[in-house]
Amino acid sequence: MREEIHLVGVGEAELYVEDVGPKDAPVLVTVHGGPGGSSHAFRAFLGEELGDYRTIYFDQRGSGRSPRLPEDPRLFTIDALVDDMEHLRQALCIERWTPIAQGFGALLALEYARRFPAFTAGLVLIGPWVHFPWLVTRLWRAAMPGDPPEDPAEAARSLFETVPSKQVFDRLMFPTSHGRMEHEWVQDGAMLIADETMMRMLSVNGLWAFDYSPYLLEHPVRPWVIVGREDGTSYPEQAEVVADLTGGELVVVEGAGHHPWVDRGEVFVKRLYEALDEIYAFLGEAD
Repeated sequence: MREEIHLVGVGEAELYVEDVGPKDAPVLVTVHGGPGGSSHAFRAFLGEELGDYRTIYFDQRGSGRSPRLPEDPRLFTIDALVDDMEHLRQALCIERWTPIAQGFGALLALEYARRFPAFTAGLVLIGPWVHFPWLVTRLWRAAMPGDPPEDPAEAARSLFETVPSKQVFDRLMFPTSHGRMEHEWVQDGAMLIADETMMRMLSVNGLWAFDYSPYLLEHPVRPWVIVGREDGTSYPEQAEVVADLTGGELVVVEGAGHHPWVDRGEVFVKRLYEALDEIYAFLGEAD
């Protein structure tokens, strides 16, 4: 299989990029979660399954295998991360692509599609995060006694000062310890340690108070929303809101959490291909 690995300049940052698969195939771009994650798990779990497509795996600025950036809030904004995606598309001379995005990455993919609908063939969102005050309340109630502070930023600060952030998220993301350990094994095997810089800088920029829901009204791209029923970080409220407000298709994978390709791989891949087949059949680009 064709594979090209690059560092692609996007203005003030460089992105680690793996460009995989037939160059003449429809193009997918994976938008990983985090903030501060990497695309490695996407390729490790789904790379063979997506062999019919040209797939772009990239690590967001300052994250994963992309070069680190200074801890400057100006460098870590939603707009900057979305602009990086468009600069990457241009650099790779791609006419249009379909983002496959998870968690925090779904927010970036939604905003990219809103700003650049002409270059967005379709949109697949997995366990999307769009309402961060709701998310921090969920996280708090999974780990702390009593009600959280009214200020979402204060709630996040108090929570993560008390309980390690990974421990809190893991409680809501993984329905089984086996799934968590399998995901950790893949990440650890790549020697990728999550960097907290992006999370800190986005928090300074008001991430925990941000609700993207109003931007979903009259969204120009109808998404497929795939979510694990046991994903306490997204289901039901966030996933259902995204599908309802955009007129999108909601697909719930039973027995799965935030990483449905880990918990229910065959079912997830089937649902993913249903989404991609519809997207590219509608565009007249199906094989």
